[in-house]
Amino acid sequence: MSDDTIRLVTIGRILRRRWRLLTVLAVIGALVGYGTSVLFPPRYTASASVLLPGQWEERELLTQAEIATSSAVVDRAAATLRWKGVGGGELRDRVSARTADGNIIKISGTAGTPQRAQQLSDRVAQQFVTFAARIADESADPDAAAGAEALRQKVAQTNRRITDLADAADPGRTVEGVQARTELEKLRTALQEAMKKLDDAAPATNKAGMVVMGPAARPTGEAPPTRTQLVVAGALLFFLLAVLGHLAAARVSRRLCTEPEIAAALGSVLLGTVEVSDERPAHRPGGSGPWARIRRLLGVDTRWHLPTPRMSGDEADRRIRYRRVCARLREQLPAAGQLLVVVPDGDEIARRAAGQLVAEAESDPSCHSSSTEHPLSLVGVPVSRPLVPDRDTESGALVVLSAGSWTAGELAGIAEACADAGHEVVGVVVAGTVRARPTRTRSAGRPPQHATPSSAVGGAVRGGSV
Repeated sequence: MSDDTIRLVTIGRILRRRWRLLTVLAVIGALVGYGTSVLFPPRYTASASVLLPGQWEERELLTQAEIATSSAVVDRAAATLRWKGVGGGELRDRVSARTADGNIIKISGTAGTPQRAQQLSDRVAQQFVTFAARIADESADPDAAAGAEALRQKVAQTNRRITDLADAADPGRTVEGVQARTELEKLRTALQEAMKKLDDAAPATNKAGMVVMGPAARPTGEAPPTRTQLVVAGALLFFLLAVLGHLAAARVSRRLCTEPEIAAALGSVLLGTVEVSDERPAHRPGGSGPWARIRRLLGVDTRWHLPTPRMSGDEADRRIRYRRVCARLREQLPAAGQLLVVVPDGDEIARRAAGQLVAEAESDPSCHSSSTEHPLSLVGVPVSRPLVPDRDTESGALVVLSAGSWTAGELAGIAEACADAGHEVVGVVVAGTVRARPTRTRSAGRPPQHATPSSAVGGAVRGGSV
C-alpha cells in the first residue's frame, strides 16, 4: 500500500469498511460547525448604488471607491446613526465598496439585523455623496469658473450676432447672400463644438452631482457563511480529514503484506498459505470492556486496507491446503517430534487457522508416532513483549500469522523469543480469509471430522489435543 498509487478502489474500500466511523466523525463535524455558528451570530448585508455622471477613468473610479470606505466618510455615517457602543472604527470593518459597470459604485454594509444593514449602507452612501460634492466645490478655482462663465456669455452674444447677420443677408436672392449665410452657419457650428469640448474638459462641472440610486434593498437572507453552510462545511471537513487520515496511515504503514517479506523477517521458510472463512467470531480475545465494544461498534477493530476476500471452494478445498502444510512439515522434519505452533496475540485470523491446522494434524495418521501423541501444540505470544515457553519435547516452532498485521520489527521480536526459549523456527504459515461457498459432497476429499476446539484458539495452550 505504501508504494501503490491511491486509486478509487482504495477510497471505496475505506467507505465500505469504515462507514460507521466516517458517519460518526461527520456528525461530530456538523456539531462543531453548529457550535461555531452559535459563537458567531448571523450577519446581514445590504448594498446601495451611487451613480457618478460624466466620463471617468478606471483608476478614478477605484479612488472614489476608496474614498467611500475612508474614515472621513464612515465616521460621519457613524455619527448620524448613533448606534450605542458602535463607533467609526468598528463600522469600517463592516463597510465595503466596489466599482460596477456604468460608472456605479456599490457600497455594502454588514450588520446583525436586516434593518441595521440597510441603514448602514444608505447612510454611508449619503455621506459619500456629500463628502465628494464638498471636495469638488473646494477644489474648483473661482477665477477659472468666472472665466468660463464669461466665455459662455460671449459665445451666446456671438450666436445672436450671427443670427442677426444671417437675417440681414439677402436670403435666397443672390449667390453672395447664400454663401454668406452658409459661412455664418459654419461659424455657429464651430462655436458650439468648441463650447462642448470646453465643458467636457472641466472636471468640476462634469464630475459633480453624484446621485444615490435609491435606498438599499433590505436583505432577506444571512450573509455567508450561514449556519447551514457552517454545519455542512464542518461535516465535510471532518469526513475528508478522516479519509485522508486513513490514506496517510496506510501509506506510512510498515506492516508486511507479502509472504517473502514475512518469511525473511522471521528468518525461516514459507511452508504455505492457508485459508479461513471470512466470518466474525462470537468471542474475541481481549474484546471485553467499553473501549473494545466501541471499537467493534465503529468497525475499527478490523483492517480496512486488505483486499476483499475472494470466493473459495468448500471446506474440503480448504482442508487440502492444511494437509499440504502438514506434508511439508514432515519433509522439513523427517524425525518424529512435537512442534510448538506460535500465534501472535490479537491475530484472530491466525488463531483460527492455527486451530484448524492442529485439528488437521491430529486427524492425519501419518503425523503420529509412538513417541508423539499430539504432533502440534498451540501457544499465544504477546507481540509487545514476546515470551515463548522453554523447550521441552518440541522439535521446533511453527509461526502462523496473517498478512498485513505485523511489522518486521515485531516479527523479529517473535523470532528472538523463540530462539531464547531454545526453539528453532522451522517454518512460517500465512493465513488469509476467503468467502466460503456452501459445503458440497466430494468423493476425493474427506468431510470435516473435527471442529476447531475452543482450547485451540484460547490463550497460551501447551500440549493436549487443542
